[in-house]
Amino acid sequence: MANKFNDKDILQLAQQTIDIECNELQHLKTRLDNSFAQAVNAINNASGKCILIGMGKSGIIASKIAASLASTGIASFFIHPGEAFHGDLGMIEADDIVILLSNSGETDEILKIMPYLIKHGNKTISITGNPESTLAKNTTIHIDGSVSKEACPIGLAPTSSTTVALVIGDAFVTTLVKLRDFQAENFALYHPGGALGKKLLTQVKDIMRTDALPTCSEDDDITHVVHTVSQSRLGLVVVQTGDNKIKGIITDGDIRRAMESNKEKFFQLYARDLYTLNPKTIEPTIMVSAAEKIMFDNKITSVLVAENNELKGILQLYQLKSN
Repeated sequence: MANKFNDKDILQLAQQTIDIECNELQHLKTRLDNSFAQAVNAINNASGKCILIGMGKSGIIASKIAASLASTGIASFFIHPGEAFHGDLGMIEADDIVILLSNSGETDEILKIMPYLIKHGNKTISITGNPESTLAKNTTIHIDGSVSKEACPIGLAPTSSTTVALVIGDAFVTTLVKLRDFQAENFALYHPGGALGKKLLTQVKDIMRTDALPTCSEDDDITHVVHTVSQSRLGLVVVQTGDNKIKGIITDGDIRRAMESNKEKFFQLYARDLYTLNPKTIEPTIMVSAAEKIMFDNKITSVLVAENNELKGILQLYQLKSN
């Protein structure tokens, strides 16, 4: 089939979609009312689990909201309404709170399970595009997720409506993070396999370099210093005292500046002429996330790891990014 649209036409269509959905989100922002606050408080105060239910595209959004809530420490999961009607309702206990998504508010598979939820006294929250729908009128709390226009050119594919429902779910999550004083360390507990989890749960000693650490004494000549920096490929050398205590540090930048300022006298220099006294150090047992903050705050790409001012390792910024 021949493509009658050029690249400019395609980009304009994409931009129109974005404009329509952004417009609907602006309407949502102004329409949000006390029912949202009631829903957040209900989720926060629930003694049981948080169950998300939706059919079709709404089910996909519901599943994402459940996953986001779970990652912030709220016991939550998605149940397919068809499966619920055929036995999975047993997963829902009386103290669970149930969030139901349906743009029309008349989804048959969802309405079929409402009698069970009402009979068992479950607190329910509905997100629909019709405040007068059957679902909206039969849930404890209703949040208006209506849209004036779907972004789909023929108005059939759920686009604006699913975006609005997703953002309402995201607003649940972000608000609850604040209410529950949920910290990055807590988040890492539920994401131990991710990059963030590794940074927050890994100690510096687990990833620092410990082999062939570049060291010298303050009496070593510049030739030895340059050779040590070059051989280690860490861009630095640690100046130590006679009893292996850290005295200073020389970086490849220090060497370049010394070459420029001393010129022909450069090779007459010693380590004591270049080093920076009392460099920044960290302990091996601090978390990688804390080490990263120290490095960013001090605008450094390498940091010495020490115990009682004795060199134990070197941590570099690239190691944090690769972990």
